[in-house]
Amino acid sequence: MSLLAQPPVAAFAAKLMQRMLAVASRRAGGRGSIAAWHARLPEFTCTTRELTIPTSVAPARAVLYLPAETDGTPPPIHVNFHGGGYVMAETALDDSLCRVLAVEAGVAVLNVDYVVAPQHPFPAPPHQAFEVVRWAAEHGSEHGWDGGRLTVGGQSAGGGLAAAVARQSLEQDGPSIALQVLHYPPLDLATNARDKKAAIAKPMLRPWMGDIFNSAYIPDPKQRADRLASPALPSDTADLTGIAPAVVITAEYDLLKNEGVRYADRLRTAGSLVEHHDVTGADHGYDNNDEDRAREVYLRIAGHVRRAVDAKAS
Repeated sequence: MSLLAQPPVAAFAAKLMQRMLAVASRRAGGRGSIAAWHARLPEFTCTTRELTIPTSVAPARAVLYLPAETDGTPPPIHVNFHGGGYVMAETALDDSLCRVLAVEAGVAVLNVDYVVAPQHPFPAPPHQAFEVVRWAAEHGSEHGWDGGRLTVGGQSAGGGLAAAVARQSLEQDGPSIALQVLHYPPLDLATNARDKKAAIAKPMLRPWMGDIFNSAYIPDPKQRADRLASPALPSDTADLTGIAPAVVITAEYDLLKNEGVRYADRLRTAGSLVEHHDVTGADHGYDNNDEDRAREVYLRIAGHVRRAVDAKAS
């Protein structure tokens, strides 16, 4: 076991990363600042407001993105979970995606500031995420959306949480989810990052990152095989028939691509795969650095979301 994989060290490193992100976010004009994230894809504009969602884990702050007024009919709702290895808390990372979805799919978007590790280790984040989605389904009339037309999604760790939400909804007779969108998600935390293979020699995600993220999020290695953390693990053989329809998006050079492909195949067997799309020539988090590719894929996601909620209305 590497030094960074030891839970106390991983927790310390994760907290240091959180502090560094907070400093970068506040830096005016900096590449990693909140202002910089909000400046991306400026052609997509909508109004926003903040909400606080009660859950048994902790209150969850969320930013609500609202589509343009139409005929007065409440829009569908999409719940988004941002990435960050289950340890970084920054909803602004997904601001441009949320705006694209609101404008192009005509949905209200809840961009959720969920709890992160090491302060809130597994299973707190997936449990809170499910409670947030259930709340969104039940309280739409109070906030101006149609909770009966509901989709979920996320990028990187957020995609892992969206998959966990769909699984819990299947198992607990939860709200009907018209679509789950899993964008370069981690779906196998039980396999050491050093044993995963990428198509290039030096992918963006490195083994030391996996040591920090996985050990801070799930300190006990035995828990990493849990279905809410590793649904792509071959040992998880539960029948997924009836799980929410899914779009799985992988990146060709991503260290996580193979587990995304495995889970897409599993969803296909269950009859729930809408599309598996592999972004060629791209690595993990490609959309943070390539606005043209981000726009292309975000519009693809928006098309899927719009079709899913339109089908739910018919």
